[in-house]
Amino acid sequence: MSDYTGSNTPADQRDLWRTPPALFAALDAEFCFQLDAAAAPHNALCKRFITEDENTLETPWSDRISLPGYCWLNPPYSDITPFVKKAAAENKQQIGTVMLVPADPSVGWFKEAIGTASEVRFITSGRIGFINPETGKPVSGNPKGSVLIIWHPYPRTHCQFTIVDRDELMSFGNKRLARRDAA
Repeated sequence: MSDYTGSNTPADQRDLWRTPPALFAALDAEFCFQLDAAAAPHNALCKRFITEDENTLETPWSDRISLPGYCWLNPPYSDITPFVKKAAAENKQQIGTVMLVPADPSVGWFKEAIGTASEVRFITSGRIGFINPETGKPVSGNPKGSVLIIWHPYPRTHCQFTIVDRDELMSFGNKRLARRDAA
């Protein structure tokens, strides 16, 4: 059964939408990601990444990062639950994960995530324009908001709920990208 409903995207493309570079750049400034845990060679956001063929659900992440450290994960939205379980399991090995998922606290994986995650950060003031897998261009019209589920690589005391403004996040990320491109 699908975790994510409401999408008008053709089924063969639904799990291929990419993270906007500015969003990733802003979060990378905070977390210094070492691994993109669900990528393809053409869209990986980190130098180290795990492809679909390598199966991130089976591959130990600790073989690919320095501990403690953080992984980036924008999982396929058609089945988020196993990725939540994987992030929670890897967290026991001092691996932090920042996962970008739909903001839908009514689904089962959300309850499971808040039982193990350190933070739930709702992205407010708009929806993320993900990158179309065919055109490579950002597309507006996302039917749901987004949330970051964060597992920190140190012992959990509770799950904190916070917010971040989408426009501020994207502006910060765009400034980082502009500095990088100018260098």
